[in-house]
This record gives sequence, structure tokens and C-alpha cells, in this order.
Amino acid sequence: MIEKFMPDIYVKSIYYINYDKLYRKGIRCLLFDLDNTLTPCHTPKPTKRLKKLFDNLKEKGFKLIIISNAPKYKIQPVKDYLEVDACAFALKPKKDKYEKILEKYKYKTSEVAAIGDQLITDILGANKMDLTSILVNPLTSKDHTATIINRILEKIIFNKLSKKDLLKRGNYYE
Repeated sequence: MIEKFMPDIYVKSIYYINYDKLYRKGIRCLLFDLDNTLTPCHTPKPTKRLKKLFDNLKEKGFKLIIISNAPKYKIQPVKDYLEVDACAFALKPKKDKYEKILEKYKYKTSEVAAIGDQLITDILGANKMDLTSILVNPLTSKDHTATIINRILEKIIFNKLSKKDLLKRGNYYE
């Protein structure tokens, strides 16, 4: 059961992902979490560095979609600035919105990677859908109130995975 929280890839941040390797593997769509993955959760303002990364990824041929449990009004400014599609109020780790994205954009699960900073929402959701799951460190230690509970549970999960020598914070892998 605990293995359902294991990411396929674990890197420091979105800037350390080997996107060329993902593309060679057949990944064509990247689903990015918003809060503490793309932007700090309390200041959701995208940087020029993020815009440059997203423009580069689009040039490489990736479809980029923000998938977040946040409401639409919070995602919209980021979506507009980055010129990508978005799925708000996704209720991750539920499968519903992932399934809608796959259906709408005509992707197979083997063509999609989901990137986020939380084991309980982002990684579990991706793994339930059999997508490539990529864990990144949170951008800040500040979280929304609901996420604080997830972080407590996440710490327990990290400890269990660490005891099994499966996942240790800071031990990155591709």
C-alpha cells in the first residue's frame, strides 16, 4: 500500500527535471501542480524564469497543463501569463479530472507525466492513473491550512518509505 506514494522520479525542483529524457520516453503532456510546485502557495505570481521554462517546453513539443486543487480565480492569472491550459478544483488524488484531461486531449497514460510537491495529492493521484509521477521539493515551507494536515501525514509516509529504503528526502533519482 505504501508503495502507491512512491514517485517514479524525485528531483529538487521543476528546473532539475530531464525533460529531454521524458520526451524520448514518449511523454508528450506535462501536468504541473500550482502551489509550491510552480509558485509559492501564498504568492502565486509566476517568475520570468518559469515563463522561459514553459516557453522552452512548448517549443520542444510538450502540452503543458496546470492541474490544481485551487479554485479557478487563483489559477487563472498564472494560466494566462504562462499561456497554458489549466484544470482547477481537481480534487487530487481523485481520478476524475485526470481522466477528463486524457479524454479531452487524447493522450494515453504512457504519454503523460504529473509533477508536484505532495505525495498525498500529486504523486498518489498520478500513480492511481498510472502516469509518470515526478516529486519535487516544495518551494516554501508555508502551506495552506488544508495542506498542513497533508504534510503531517506525508512525513509519516516519508518515514515509512525511508525505513524500507525506498524514498529518502533529498536523495534524488530519475
